[in-house]
Amino acid sequence: MASSLVRPRNGKIIGGVCAALAARFGISKTLVRLGFVIFGLVGIGELVYIVLWITIPKA
Repeated sequence: MASSLVRPRNGKIIGGVCAALAARFGISKTLVRLGFVIFGLVGIGELVYIVLWITIPKA
């Protein structure tokens, strides 16, 4: 498990939030992205993604 939460410069699609969370917790980027899509259908995924995009620093 990585020690800090930072958005990577490579391996990202939009903002790098899913890649950062996947690297931090040692899980697949695809699973994290799928989770955000599912939560996006419920209505909260986009808001959480934007907040994390703003708060997680770049690498």
